[in-house]
Amino acid sequence: MPRPSLTIALVQQSDQGSTAANLDDCETSIRTAAIRGCGLILLQELHNDPYFCQTEDPAVFDLAEPIPGPTTERLSALARELELVIVGSLFERRAPGLYHNTAVVLDSDGSLAGIYRKMHIPDDPGYYEKYYFTPGDLGFNPVDTAVGRLGVLVCWDQWFPEAARAMALSGAQLLLYPTAIGWDPNDPPAEQARQLDAWMTIQRSHAIANGLPVAACNRVGFEPDPSGVSAGARFWGHSFVCGPQGEILAQADDQAPKLLIVKVDLSRTEQVRRVWPFLRDRRIDAYTDLNLRYRD
Repeated sequence: MPRPSLTIALVQQSDQGSTAANLDDCETSIRTAAIRGCGLILLQELHNDPYFCQTEDPAVFDLAEPIPGPTTERLSALARELELVIVGSLFERRAPGLYHNTAVVLDSDGSLAGIYRKMHIPDDPGYYEKYYFTPGDLGFNPVDTAVGRLGVLVCWDQWFPEAARAMALSGAQLLLYPTAIGWDPNDPPAEQARQLDAWMTIQRSHAIANGLPVAACNRVGFEPDPSGVSAGARFWGHSFVCGPQGEILAQADDQAPKLLIVKVDLSRTEQVRRVWPFLRDRRIDAYTDLNLRYRD
């Protein structure tokens, strides 16, 4: 039987100027969360560095590292010492010329429980990820850990209901989204508000449609465009956790780093799915066109 509840921590950070400083900041937050009784820590997308995808620069590939590697070794030692599960997010060097945006899951005994390679890769102004990342090839498979079966996805994946559904159908008990998303500072306030509302709404809808809690951990603060071409990005924070009916359980703001800690009642999935039996009523005989790019 799954555990009835789980206390989780989301580490919303601003870039500290170096990989070493960012990892030190992660460790400080992880240790604080452990003292406060957390069993699961979710770090933001690409937490070791600034969000380097604002521009295309071949020198940036030097930031990538193998898995296992230095960061997984450090997170593994923390997970083992503190007896908790850590979900991190790395720029993976898989082979020369082959790189991924990869989430790593370190179990409470320090072992590498699993990895997830980001499946949906954006290519938009300020988010030139296709230059750096090969699309994931591991599918949508939850990772079994000491605290439960985790459906780990990454940022752009959060806009796709298919990804959340696939994780739910494979038995995920919790959907987790390490994230790096922000505003173009030149966008008017009304457009910025619409973007933030859409971001929260789509993820809450995944919780509702699948009867699962959702946690999204975003970075926060302004990061300049290294090329100087654009106005940079102001990451909007607002890391949050919602329950299986989309109800907000905890939320940060867009102003500052935040260690967001919340207790999640995992047993509510069973209760909610009994009264909203979406999985029961799916018409799997009628969904074959979902395999098409578009139905002409």
